[in-house]
Amino acid sequence: MSAERLADFSWEALRDLDKSALWVILPVGATEAHGPHLPLSTDVIIAEAMAEAGAAALARLGVRALIAPALAYTSAGYAAGFSGTVSVRPETVTALIVDIARALTGHGFARMVLANAHLEPGHIASLHAAVRAVAAEVEVVFPDVTQKPWALRLTDEFKSGACHAGQYEGSIVLAARPDLVNQPLAQSLPDNPASLSRAIREGKTSFEAAGGARAYFGSPARASAEEGHATLAVLGQILADAVVGAG
Repeated sequence: MSAERLADFSWEALRDLDKSALWVILPVGATEAHGPHLPLSTDVIIAEAMAEAGAAALARLGVRALIAPALAYTSAGYAAGFSGTVSVRPETVTALIVDIARALTGHGFARMVLANAHLEPGHIASLHAAVRAVAAEVEVVFPDVTQKPWALRLTDEFKSGACHAGQYEGSIVLAARPDLVNQPLAQSLPDNPASLSRAIREGKTSFEAAGGARAYFGSPARASAEEGHATLAVLGQILADAVVGAG
């Protein structure tokens, strides 16, 4: 069964829907550089695939979820020097998610979960700020995969911090949208073991300063669709577990 998408319904069908136990999944990504071999939409692709896997995992538990249109613009300052990256202020992202949550609440949707695939600290902070801002009005669950316990479930490359357009992300895009991967180029790229997370902790504020001159970290050549499918199953279960834990 394919995932149900909120925007595929007519307004009257949504009006008449039983929303008492319904969750809305909001995929959140970025439009930013992901190496020379992956599309600018990589984070959005991952977020939407996570949302689909999460909706399927929830359905197996008897919980219905609708996937909302993805948020594709956010704070992406680390990649700002690379063509095509669109970065907006973190407070803009917070305000937009708050407005989306309140608009959905006004139509009877009282539960939302964020399927986030963009890991820049300013962006993560903006999501947490949005959750806090609407806590008294609507239930918003945000399983932050950069933190325990969720991060411990993910791949070794992810946990190393050398993870941007490498094996972890490349594998998921190969699983979800292989047509958008320049695989011959990916196979030719050398590993970049520089830890982006460590560079961020050291105060560096761009991919270039962190050692990512071509906007990638990790091992693009090691990406595989098989790993991508396995990782998506984990991400979907993380989403489902976060929802069940909130309930």
